[in-house]
Order: sequence, then C-alpha cells, then structure tokens
Amino acid sequence: MTFMMVGIIMTSTTLSAQEGDQAETMFLIKTEYGNIICKLYNDTPMHRDNFLKLVEEGWYNGSNFHRVISGFMIQGGHNADGKVDPGYTIPAEFRSNHFHKRGVISAARMGDDVNPERNSSGCQFYIVQGRRYAANEMSDIESRMDYKFSEEQIEVYTTIGGTPHLDGSYTVYGEVISGMDVVDQIANIPTIKPGDKPEQEIKFTVEVIK
Repeated sequence: MTFMMVGIIMTSTTLSAQEGDQAETMFLIKTEYGNIICKLYNDTPMHRDNFLKLVEEGWYNGSNFHRVISGFMIQGGHNADGKVDPGYTIPAEFRSNHFHKRGVISAARMGDDVNPERNSSGCQFYIVQGRRYAANEMSDIESRMDYKFSEEQIEVYTTIGGTPHLDGSYTVYGEVISGMDVVDQIANIPTIKPGDKPEQEIKFTVEVIK
C-alpha cells in the first residue's frame, strides 16, 4: 500500500458530524459493475471527516481503482486528474475492534521506512477482499508479525476471511454493507504486471447517502 505523498498533518474540517454522533455515515461507491454501499466508523473521526471532506469537494468523482489483487484488495484514491494525494497525511487511528476482515475499508500509506508513525494517505483507500485462513496459517502469521490475534479475529479470518497480516499497521475506518459481489468482480479483473493495474479502467464516483 505504498505511494508518494506529502507528509503534513491534516487540518480540521467542518464538514461532517461530530465524533459523538450516534448514526454512522453511509456512502455509495458507483461503478459500471454495480454499487457498493458502505459506512464510516465514528471512532476513527479524523479518517471519517477527511473522507467526507473529499467527497464533498468531488475528489472521487471520476476516480478509478488503479490497483487490484485477487484474493487481497482493490485500491483507489487518485482524483479524476490523476493526482495521487491532496498534500497531507492523517495520523493513524488504530482501534482493536476494527481489523482487516473481508469488506473493510482501510487507508493506504507510505512504508514504515519513511513513515514510522504509520500516518495514512490523505485520499488513498483500499477495500479488503481477502481469503479464509486455516488455524495453522493464523499461528504462522502471529509468529512472523510478533502479534497476538484475539479469538474474534481468529474466528473471523478462518470463517469469513480477510487480510490478517495488515492488522495493527493500517487504519481501518469503514466497511462495506452491501455490494461485495461488485468488489469481487473488480478484484478478479485481469491486471498488468508490475503494479497490478487493471487492464481496463475502473472508474467510480462516491456520494454520501443522506
């Protein structure tokens, strides 16, 4: 999930609901393959507010999923003009209750070597397609990562699936409510190597569901 970005901190916005709001914000990703309905988590308010800011500004209108890997994820975030970031990053908002199960939305970022704080991109995001893991695979991942998965994580990754090796490293700030069949279609589109760029352009737009 690496790409060039300018490492400055996001300024506060006035465009979204306050952190204490009860209702989670819903939004719609429109593609030629169908619609993906998603929600933003309230306990990752900086990522939520920034995403809503970009939607209101039209950043994602005419954007595209520029990197797709079957069994892993689909990534988008460039604006229609091809700009890869808005000129800032967002501080990480890791939450133990949010992990990389199938269907979650997470922020892409620069690698640890140049970004030890693991700050998120100002605009790049990915939707996890993932796969199911066997119990012994989960144990192997724990050993490699020096990370202890909860019982809930193990249950989810062995039944529903996801990308467990990303936990604790990338901020998860939303999830798909419906339309994972669309995500699966996009993830399985043939790609050009290297870079995992789809052979055909996959444009999308985003709008908040009122």
